[in-house]
Amino acid sequence: MTLVPDSIANPMENPQSRSVRKGSGPWQRAWRLLKRDKPTIAAALVLLLMILSSLAAPLYANSVSATDPFRSNLSGKVTVDGKKVKIMQPSTEGLGLGVTPIGPTWAAQYFLGADTQGRDVAARLLYGGRNSLLIAFSATSICLVLAALIGICAGFFGGAVDMVLSRLLDILWAFPVYLLAISLSIVLISKGIVLGPIEITADSLLLPIGIIGIIYVPYVARPVRGRVLELKNSEFVLAAIGLGIPEWRILWKDILPNVATMLIVFIPLMMALNIVTESSLSFLSIGVQAPDASWGTIIQDGQTLLYTRPAVALAPGIAIALTVLSLNVLGDSIRDVLDPRTKIV
Repeated sequence: MTLVPDSIANPMENPQSRSVRKGSGPWQRAWRLLKRDKPTIAAALVLLLMILSSLAAPLYANSVSATDPFRSNLSGKVTVDGKKVKIMQPSTEGLGLGVTPIGPTWAAQYFLGADTQGRDVAARLLYGGRNSLLIAFSATSICLVLAALIGICAGFFGGAVDMVLSRLLDILWAFPVYLLAISLSIVLISKGIVLGPIEITADSLLLPIGIIGIIYVPYVARPVRGRVLELKNSEFVLAAIGLGIPEWRILWKDILPNVATMLIVFIPLMMALNIVTESSLSFLSIGVQAPDASWGTIIQDGQTLLYTRPAVALAPGIAIALTVLSLNVLGDSIRDVLDPRTKIV
């Protein structure tokens, strides 16, 4: 009796369903590889620390520092080494005119010092991280959903649908991404959005979320479209079409599961890109609006204090760098383990 290898027993079978049947699908394989990679584990821990710290912002502000990070405190005092010290201290630079915010106390209150409004930088850093991560995650979700819909429809249906959607992507692609983001932000933040009974004000986080989520759609939709075109010509999809299986079932059972791995790889990479974009817009005062905070707005607050109180600008800058680095390491690792050519060692 001749034994036929499972890999060629049914060449038109969906390879994903075959791997799931054997109990060693791409997700199990990816998890095994990720658990062995120490840089990936370290990056995941750093990212988890950033997320948990940001979620703990209200707890830190109310119970630890006991300060309001959104209210000016120019005449307040703080206890340092058992002594009451003014938050805004007389300047020692130049002619000694004006005041300078207190530097890092390394205590519960004003751990990283104060900004030009006398607000606790550490508390604002945590609140800013919460907004930056929320905007990045929400914008990434919007971008991936729109890109998946456009890419799958363009690649699978082809013809006029592909032509129209591809031309729309080309129009967005023609604009430099930051120029487009800045232009949209200036217009929308100055007026807000009114859609019948729905009104989105200029200080709403929905504006930067929507802007950042839309501008990167072409950068994800094009690879998705290419992947769908490749899958459409694969043997298991052609066999399904030949058997008369409905298109919606082919899309749901064959196309979408195989595109999902690509979208998962994009999640950490797009989040890292969106954090940088949001911080850039907020630094230019066209992203997150006062009194809300983000890492970009805190860097802007510390711009005039770089030589006297550098911690105000350095702290959010370091937070951005660590978060983006962690996301990039995770993205690279996920891409490697979901690549079929990667071997298990």
